[in-house]
Amino acid sequence: MTMQVICGRLLSACSENSYRSEFLHFILEKRAIQEYYKYEKENFINMRYLIMIYDYIVSKYTNGEPIFLNELPGESRDYLRQEMKRLVDEGRLERLYNGVYYLPYTTILGTKGRVSMDQYIKKRYLNADGKTTGYVTGMQLANQYGFTTQNPSCYEICSNEATTKQRKQEVDGNMIIVYKPVADITERNKTALQFLDLMSVIDKYSEITGSELTGKLRKFVASVKPDFSLVKEYIKYYPDKVFRNIYEGGLISELV
Repeated sequence: MTMQVICGRLLSACSENSYRSEFLHFILEKRAIQEYYKYEKENFINMRYLIMIYDYIVSKYTNGEPIFLNELPGESRDYLRQEMKRLVDEGRLERLYNGVYYLPYTTILGTKGRVSMDQYIKKRYLNADGKTTGYVTGMQLANQYGFTTQNPSCYEICSNEATTKQRKQEVDGNMIIVYKPVADITERNKTALQFLDLMSVIDKYSEITGSELTGKLRKFVASVKPDFSLVKEYIKYYPDKVFRNIYEGGLISELV
């Protein structure tokens, strides 16, 4: 019920009551006008803020890029969440799940666009808050560097954002497995830990052996450039087979 309707009903009741004076009519009319302009002012401010937020999103984000609520400007998270819901209801945003959104778009095939999983994983797990917080691991890593032609059925990530040893998350029909690292991941130690992760599964996923495997491993090392002083520091947290795989992969000289 709007303020105009409320005040209108009060005025009507007053006119029917002979004990109400014209002075009361005047006071109610004045208050009605004040409340009306207060309501219009607040509505204008809210609409202006909504437009500012939407303009900010359109200027900063591309199609399919996930928009995390904590990335957006605004002092009140609750108020911002309400405005984002309003944009979703109006069809100007798509909601991936609570606190994560993306701009709606149509693909070149004319189908409804979806959120980019690579960008989602990068923001959520690999570079949270703009810092190095994770890396790709498991079969996905082995496939990425050509040790296997098998296509992984899920995304495997090692990240500081993990709260348990292993956690599964389904996002937009995609499965993500997030592992807790043996040590906090930083820009300095990321590639050393990633190298050790690879050596812990290379015997399981690699489709190549012998000199071909050694050559591929050396290319991997040359590409990611792990700090082997850190490899020696963290290897104690990995199974014994990692040392064996490093030896059989022809990289033992790197640890000496």
